[in-house]
Amino acid sequence: MPEITSRLSTALADRYQIERHLGEGGMATVYLAEDVKHDRKVAVKVLRPELAAVLGAERFVQEITTTANLQHPHILPLFDSGEADGFPRHRTSMWSSASATSKSIRRRTVSPETGTRYS
Repeated sequence: MPEITSRLSTALADRYQIERHLGEGGMATVYLAEDVKHDRKVAVKVLRPELAAVLGAERFVQEITTTANLQHPHILPLFDSGEADGFPRHRTSMWSSASATSKSIRRRTVSPETGTRYS
């Protein structure tokens, strides 16, 4: 387990059990985790520490605020956000293996029509 994943697992151990790395984008890394309190799968998105050091966490916090106000079947709802052991922010969303969003994540593809329809 890479050091950053290990640190994240330790920092979130009372709430989430990190299972595996799902993917990453320009700003953040996403992990599949188990919400230990509610016995459900969640996606945990963590701002990359190197970006936080250079850019600060403001952009990611703005993303969290925007996401918290979105409601759509193709957008995973935001359930929690905060800081964890120096990680600027994390957020969790419910993970459903049957959802269109999770299928797209597993396939790592979203059609251009779908992407432009919801952008």
